[in-house]
Parts: sequence; structure tokens; C-alpha cells
Amino acid sequence: MAIDGITADFLYPTSEEPKIVDAGYDNSKMSQEDFLKVLLADIQWQDPLNAADISDFINNSVKLRELEVLNSFESSVKTFVSAIQSQALLFATGFIGKLVEYEGNQTYVKDGKGYVSFTLSAPADTVKVTVLDQSGNVVEEKVYSNLNAGEKYSLEIDNPDLPDGYYTVMVDAESGGAPVDATVVSLALVEEVRRDESGNVYAVTEVSSIPVDKIVGIGG
Repeated sequence: MAIDGITADFLYPTSEEPKIVDAGYDNSKMSQEDFLKVLLADIQWQDPLNAADISDFINNSVKLRELEVLNSFESSVKTFVSAIQSQALLFATGFIGKLVEYEGNQTYVKDGKGYVSFTLSAPADTVKVTVLDQSGNVVEEKVYSNLNAGEKYSLEIDNPDLPDGYYTVMVDAESGGAPVDATVVSLALVEEVRRDESGNVYAVTEVSSIPVDKIVGIGG
């Protein structure tokens, strides 16, 4: 019985809990000195007759430290990505008020003049390029024969009767009766730039929003 009393008095001379670090301490920034203080305090205040395995404590502390460092790293990455997205938005402001070439089929015509180009994914026997106004009327049409894959082909629009605005470009390509895919590049006049909630940056025109990675050139 006496041994139990002595042990209790020896182990817990006061009811005050040990304080090693302040409340709200950021463990992800724990120094080696503070880590050792916590480790020694844990050893000091444990029951020597039922001592915990120190190796488990160390392993758990290391795992916790690794997790907190990882969380801190992820936070830093998010900050870095946000900075890159802001830089992309700032860069894209240089498009405002300019004509850009982009992958898409809405091309801008001003003073009766416009431009469109296309490339084919495979050779084609026949290719018909049709330009339509907003009412669906054909304002320009051209037929090509025996075109190669990967080469750039262009169509100049020159019609003083056309009002300023956007026109739809249709490219119908065939090889042996089978359709051939075409990538169309049109002109657009950028009015503003925006960034969505996901961080994607767009050049905004009168009729559409163009992802900046679809812009292939400036001017036209």
C-alpha cells in the first residue's frame, strides 16, 4: 500500500498539467528543440510501471509531421497556381482590342474583309468551304480538290457589301465518300478577358468566349 502512495506522490506531485508549447501552436513549423521538449515531457509524465513504447511515439510524430508538411506544401502549390493564373490573366489583357487567330468557326469581317484557314486530318478528294451570315445565308463559297493532310489552306473574304460582324464557317471535306475532319482557324476581335472559377482564362468576343490556349496568332 505504501508503495502505491509513494508512487502516486512521486509521479503526480501537483494536479497542474505540463505546458510545453502555447495553445494553437503550428505543428507544421515545429522546431527540433520543441519536438524534443514534447518528447521528453511525454517520457517524464508517463507511468514508469506502464511506460509507453517510445518508438511508437516517434513514428507517430514523424508521420504527423510528414502529413502537416504535405498539407503546407499543397497550400503552397495552390498559392503558386493562383499566381500563375493571375499572370495568365494579366498576359491575356494584351489581346483586348486586337484581332486574334483562334481555333473556331466564327470569323470576324470588317469593311467587307475577313479571313479563314483550315487544315485536314487526312487527304481529301473534295473540300467545300461555306461562309454563312447570322441568318444562315451563304455569302461566300469555295470548292477545293485533292488537298493534303496537315497543310494550311486559306480563304480570303473580300465583299464590300458584307456588314461588319461575325460569320459562320463550314468546312465539308471528303475522301472516297467518307468525311475528313478539319481544324478551322478564324479571326476574332477581343473585347475583354475573363477568368472563371476554375482559373481558366478566356478572351471574350461579341459572340463567344475563347480559351486563350486556342489562340494561335495575333492580327490577320
